[in-house]
Amino acid sequence: MLRTRTTKVITISVFPEFMKKVDQLAKEESRTRSEMWREVMRRYIADKELRRLQSYGASRTRKTKTKESEVQRTIDQYRLNRK
Repeated sequence: MLRTRTTKVITISVFPEFMKKVDQLAKEESRTRSEMWREVMRRYIADKELRRLQSYGASRTRKTKTKESEVQRTIDQYRLNRK
């Protein structure tokens, strides 16, 4: 039976000193290089999404002239109404 791959193989270039640090961390954490790179990318993507959300929130705050002190109350109220 032929299996299809559930992951994609990529090739990246890094400085040897950097790779040594990655390998050392992987060894300390009993993880593979692939696991280390996946974790890095998950964190990078999460950070980008957070920054995008923060930017959106800031622009909405400016447009609606909402004061910073009102933001948490508005969020809490929205969450209550959603239930």
